[in-house]
Amino acid sequence: MTITEPKEGNKQMTTEIADMTHRTVSRDEWLAERRKLLKREKEMTRLGDEIARERRALPWVRVDKSYVFDAPGGRRTLAELFGGRRQLLVQHFMLAPEWEAGCPSCSFMADHTDGMTVHLAQRDTAFVAVSRAPLAEIEAFRRRMGWRFDWVSSHGTDFNRDFRVTFTPEEVAKGNLDYNYGGWPLSFEEWPGVSAFTMNEAGQVFHTYSTYGRGVEVMMGTYRMLDLTAKGRDEEEGDGMGWVRHHDRYETAPAKAGGCCRDRS
Repeated sequence: MTITEPKEGNKQMTTEIADMTHRTVSRDEWLAERRKLLKREKEMTRLGDEIARERRALPWVRVDKSYVFDAPGGRRTLAELFGGRRQLLVQHFMLAPEWEAGCPSCSFMADHTDGMTVHLAQRDTAFVAVSRAPLAEIEAFRRRMGWRFDWVSSHGTDFNRDFRVTFTPEEVAKGNLDYNYGGWPLSFEEWPGVSAFTMNEAGQVFHTYSTYGRGVEVMMGTYRMLDLTAKGRDEEEGDGMGWVRHHDRYETAPAKAGGCCRDRS
């Protein structure tokens, strides 16, 4: 690491940290620019609050189809995944049958989950990950990763296809998937997502929201922290999450190996 300090009398110099080059100013100048940025950050916060209100105001769709999942404690319906709570968040986790491991990017998302579930429960909200792989394959990968959150198998059901995260080889061959609410040019059979459901007092389940593409960053607290740093996410152009590994593979993974969810749209 090489740091060049500003010389006396210079208001602005260049600081080099490894391959980074950036302006260096006095504390007073920094505070002036920081306050200017704060106004923009507050604009973003207010806009985020406004969008959140619009999200909550979206109409609901009743889930009439019967979905039954394989879970460690036995078969469970979608309503039973709520665990007695009124709200349910679902991570559509990319782990298809016979895959050796789950998607590294979905795993990156899941690494943030266990710390959240106790707090979600205090707001009447359950969490579950859903994958197409058979339960035995899910459990084997879960043991490797050391996760504790609920994770069930949708194997043999239409759940993944109905929520537009799994596509047939024929759909993939066309090269324009119905993913993320429009034509998706990247062809792959599995894609990530996060869906929200609610249940009324009569036990009826409603789909309230789903987000795909970069919307799944809502689960990536690491990204939010990296966004505060000088280097930011430090991702190569066009490679997106190519740097992400399973958390037990960072030291041994070859540098050129990449994650599966590289699109940053």
